[in-house]
Amino acid sequence: MKSAWSVRVYLYAAAFATLSALGCAAQTVIYEKASPYNTIIVTEDHKGLRTLLFERGGGRQSVVKPGDPDHLELPYARVALAGLALCEEPRRILVVGLGGGTLPMFLRTHYPAATIDVAEIDPDVVDVAKKFFGFIEDDRMRAHVGDGRQFIENAVQADYDIIFLDAFGARDVPKHLTTREFLQITRRALKPNGVAVSNVWRPASNPLYDSMARTYQEAFDELFILDVPGDVNNIFLALPRRQPLRQSELALLARKISTAKRFRFDLGELVEYGFLHARAKNPQARVLRDADLR
Repeated sequence: MKSAWSVRVYLYAAAFATLSALGCAAQTVIYEKASPYNTIIVTEDHKGLRTLLFERGGGRQSVVKPGDPDHLELPYARVALAGLALCEEPRRILVVGLGGGTLPMFLRTHYPAATIDVAEIDPDVVDVAKKFFGFIEDDRMRAHVGDGRQFIENAVQADYDIIFLDAFGARDVPKHLTTREFLQITRRALKPNGVAVSNVWRPASNPLYDSMARTYQEAFDELFILDVPGDVNNIFLALPRRQPLRQSELALLARKISTAKRFRFDLGELVEYGFLHARAKNPQARVLRDADLR
């Protein structure tokens, strides 16, 4: 007999597959290649929006409107930017996981003086981001081909103002980017007033969700969780310091950022959509460790 959990996961997968099929019905595949890590697929719709997939019928990794870096089609990318409210004007930014380059190009537009490092394990993804999605390197923004964890481990100084953890395979976050040891490394790479921002699938499609939240709580001093409207993601905002905030306080800080930077959307409204200050630790959730990977 299937457990209630199994049934929920099955129903979610079936619904997601149906939605994906409907969403891709009007899509034209303009590129497909098997890389050492994924099957990279690029599609384009009648509006000119280009989508990156890592398998046919899979989840959208990035959606880009070429020539318009201000356009953020996927809701999670907009919510992730709420992390900017928890650091000073960022001078150094790290994005782990390039995808189509949506976040780095948006950040380059609104923070032109910042140094932006992008760690991407798949060199073919970097090539595709440049050829099909308008990702451009310059003297302040570089894509570093290699494992994101190794890149952070090798960071010379702990001086990133904000680190975006947005690395996904076709189906989930690579396991070695979920452990307590990895998050402790990430914390050390941040300035004391910095913030780590993580894109995480919700429990319906992520059996490790509770353990991931518990692991962030063990590695950081504060954890805020934001719901993403109209999507299957949550955004974790993790701080290497105590800074308790109410939803209204974070929404005010976030709104100031989007107003000052003239974003096309209100970050404060996104914080108000769904907010949890994750103080209590779930005693039934295990902390993820490197030893679990062996």
